[in-house]
Amino acid sequence: MSLSYKARRRLALVILLVGLPVYIIASVSVITWLERPSIWVELTVYVVLGVFWALPFKFIFKGVGQADPDQPDS
Repeated sequence: MSLSYKARRRLALVILLVGLPVYIIASVSVITWLERPSIWVELTVYVVLGVFWALPFKFIFKGVGQADPDQPDS
């Protein structure tokens, strides 16, 4: 099932405005739960988590910044 361009834009907006802050809070909570490891371990965890949050949503974000392909040329 393919999502329409408008649906992908709306879903991307919801992910960025709701999902990303929740993911950030969860990531910081995990680091706090680990009782603040060394700065290099902490940096590595944040970089890895920063990359992995977007991988499941790659198909949603792909092409969202482009013009709507369903619109007729004007």
